[in-house]
Amino acid sequence: MRTRLIIFLMIMVCGCAVGPDYQRPGYPVPPDYRGEGPDIPKQPAEVSFGDLKWFEVFKDEKLQELIKIALQENYDVQIAAQRVLAAREQVVIQRSFLFPTINANAQLNPIRTSERGINFITPRLERVSGLVFGDVAWELDFFGRIRRATEAARAEFFASQENRKFVIQILVTDLARAYIELRALDQQLEISRRTVKTREESHKLVKARFDYGWDSLTPVLMTENLLYGARAVVPDLQRAIEQQENRISVLLGRNPGPIPRGKSLLEQDLTVTIPPGLTSTLLERRPDIRFAERTLVAANARVGEAKALLFPNIRVTGAAGWESAALKSLFTGPASFWDIVAPGITQPIFQAGRLRAGVRAAEAVKQEALLTYKKSIQQAFQDVSDSLVAVRRFREVRVESAKQVQALAQQTDLAYQRYYGGVTPYLEVLDSDRQLFESELKLTQDRANELLAVIALYRSLGGGWQTQNNPGTSQRQNISK
Repeated sequence: MRTRLIIFLMIMVCGCAVGPDYQRPGYPVPPDYRGEGPDIPKQPAEVSFGDLKWFEVFKDEKLQELIKIALQENYDVQIAAQRVLAAREQVVIQRSFLFPTINANAQLNPIRTSERGINFITPRLERVSGLVFGDVAWELDFFGRIRRATEAARAEFFASQENRKFVIQILVTDLARAYIELRALDQQLEISRRTVKTREESHKLVKARFDYGWDSLTPVLMTENLLYGARAVVPDLQRAIEQQENRISVLLGRNPGPIPRGKSLLEQDLTVTIPPGLTSTLLERRPDIRFAERTLVAANARVGEAKALLFPNIRVTGAAGWESAALKSLFTGPASFWDIVAPGITQPIFQAGRLRAGVRAAEAVKQEALLTYKKSIQQAFQDVSDSLVAVRRFREVRVESAKQVQALAQQTDLAYQRYYGGVTPYLEVLDSDRQLFESELKLTQDRANELLAVIALYRSLGGGWQTQNNPGTSQRQNISK
C-alpha cells in the first residue's frame, strides 16, 4: 500500500499539462490618439479622463441619485451579477475533479425462503443481511485535462466579471445620455412655450393695427401662421419628453413614470479637463477588451483540454467496508473487506476521428477568440478617435450657433422696430422670427450634442464602471488561489 501511494504521488507531481500556455498576442498600438486637439489640456500621460469615477464626471446630484438607483435595481446589472456567481461555482465544480471522489453506501437485504419452493428439503430461512462500505474513485490528471478545464473555467469567471463591469459602464453612460437628452427636450419645450407667448403678444398687436386700419390682413395671417407653427411644436416635444422619461424609468428597473430633474442643460458641466492618457493603458481599462482577452484565455485552455483526451486516462478505484449475512456480526473483524485496484489505464484507439476533430474545433474557437480580441482593440481606438473629434467639432458648432442666435435676436428686434415704424413690410419680421426660433432649438441640440460627445469619450476611454468599493476584488483574490 505504501509503495502504491508513493507511485500515485509521483505521477501527480510529475504530470504535465498538454496544450499551449497562454501568452498575450501582440497588437500594433498607435503612439497617440487621432483627434486630439490643442484645446485639450496637457497633463501627465498616465492620467486619463477614463480613470475618473462616474460621480466625479457627472456632478448633477439628481443624475447621481438616478445612477445609484439604476445600479441597484436595473435588471441587466442583476443578471450580470448572477452570471458571475454561476461562473464562480463552475470553477469550484471543475476544480473538484482534481481530488478523489468518496461515497458511502449501505444496503439491507431481508430474505425469507419458501417451504414449497424448488428446494423444499431446505427448511424455511429468514434472515437480514447487511452491507456497509465506502468506495473511492480518483482520476489522476497526469496529462492536465482537468487542470486545463479548471484554467478555462477560471478565465470564464474573470470574463463574467468583466462583462458585469461592461454592463455597468453601458448602464451609467446610457443613463447619463438619456438624462442629458431629457434636459435638452425640456429646454426646447421652454423655448417653444416662450416663443408661443411672444407670438401671441405679436398677434394681438398686429390684430390691433388691422382693426384700426393701419395695416392689411396679410400681417395678421402671417402672425397666425407663425403662432400655429410654434404651438404645434409643443405637443410633439411633450410626447418626446414622456417617452424619454419612460426610457429612463426602464433603465432604473422601474415601470414608466416621471423623472426628477436637477440642473438645467445650460448648468451641466461635462468639460474634458483631463487628456485621454496613454494608448497602451486603454487595453487594461476597457472592460470589453478585458472580456475578450479572458475569453481568449479560456479558449486557449480548452485546446489543451481537448488534446489531453488523446492521451491515456489513468484512474484509481477502491472499496472497503463490512458485509455479513447476520446484522449482529456486521461490524466484526471477519466481516470486513477491502479492495484497491491499481491504476487503470484507458487509451483511446479508434474513435472515428472524434477526438482529433475536437482538437481542431477547439483551435478554431481559439482563433475566433483571438480575432475577436484584436477587433475589440481596433474598435476601441476608433471609438476614442471618433469621440475626440466629436468633442472638438461639436464645441466649435455650439460656439458658432450661439453667435448665430445672438445675431438673429438683434435682427428680429430691429425687424419689429422697422415694421412698427412703417419702414419695412411684415415679411421681414416673419422671416427673422422664424429663423430665430429654429436657431434657438438648434443651439439647444448643439449644446446637447457637445455633452453627449463628452459622455461618449468617457465611455470609449473605459470609464463608467469604477466605484469606490470594487465588489470583485475579494472574489478575484479567492478564486485565483
